[in-house]
Amino acid sequence: MEFCIPPYPVNITKMHTIINDAVFLKKGFQISTDKSLLDLNLIYNYLDKESYWAQGIPLERVEKAIENSFCFGIYSGSEQAGFARVITDKATFAYLCDVFVLSKYRRLGLSKWLIQTIVQHPELQGLRRWSLATADAHGLYRQFGFTELSKPHVWMEIHSPYRTIKKEGDEQ
Repeated sequence: MEFCIPPYPVNITKMHTIINDAVFLKKGFQISTDKSLLDLNLIYNYLDKESYWAQGIPLERVEKAIENSFCFGIYSGSEQAGFARVITDKATFAYLCDVFVLSKYRRLGLSKWLIQTIVQHPELQGLRRWSLATADAHGLYRQFGFTELSKPHVWMEIHSPYRTIKKEGDEQ
């Protein structure tokens, strides 16, 4: 098992929050990058049914995304409590995505601990740029040095949602 409790030095230059790993370990939580521990069905169901960003994603896409990403799972004992993945070359750039903590594990500080563990991971040090997209967690990510795009006019995208989410009042 590859557990990611940081024995490596903490880079606090951009972080405003420092989470004590021992607090979570004593409560039986762990974070791992071991993909064999991931509960694919749990991840798929969350992304497809509960997330606002990946509703309608096919299971095969989730499998391929996990296969080709650097993944982090939060565990309470053997039960998965959360997930995040990083798309990266591990040299210059990382895109943080699909971050979630299951509702029964929220409000415990696990999302902060997860983000801290990810940005401090030894294989992700020295990157020139980190990126992410969020509709509702700006405050969480700001604590770890993330800011709005400094030059949004230089960024472009191709956006192809899996399913159009109809809002109340939209025509069918």
